[in-house]
Amino acid sequence: MIPLITQTPRLLILAASRALLTAELHKPQYFPTLLGAAMPADWPPGEYDRAAMHYFLEQLTVGGRTAAGWYNWYALRKAEGDTPRTLIGSGGFMGPPDGAGTAEIGYSIAAEWRGQGLATELVAGLVQQAAATGMVRRLVAHARADNPASQQVLLHNGFVLTGPSPDSQLRFERAVEPAAHPALSS
Repeated sequence: MIPLITQTPRLLILAASRALLTAELHKPQYFPTLLGAAMPADWPPGEYDRAAMHYFLEQLTVGGRTAAGWYNWYALRKAEGDTPRTLIGSGGFMGPPDGAGTAEIGYSIAAEWRGQGLATELVAGLVQQAAATGMVRRLVAHARADNPASQQVLLHNGFVLTGPSPDSQLRFERAVEPAAHPALSS
């Protein structure tokens, strides 16, 4: 089983569970309490919508314990000064890696938290998580051509533009080196 929590300097990145996704979809008044975090006013952000939540919940239900960590992750900004721990974004994988060790990532940051380098930090945490599994050799991500900020997030994390994808987005890829000690990942 892979670690279900990781940290970066400013973020706690927590793998979604069936309980968290169920609360987010059906009992949103309990969701912040379960996370132990404040919620942004514009939640959910970007492409992380109810359809994505349902997809992730379905995959975790069908996949059981082995699916944990291979789908949605919540990005929580650590408490600092007068700002409490706050849910600022969502990211994760579209599923376990394929037979060649390739996995796809995606991410969205709430509007009020954009422009602070948090998406870059979230993607760095996801890359770290992928390496910690020892199963991922290559990561793929997509960004819209009209979203230079998202493209920069990927470039800052070692992704290389490999061309357009069939859905008119830009495709980025990067190699993943396995972590030296996957069990020691925080």
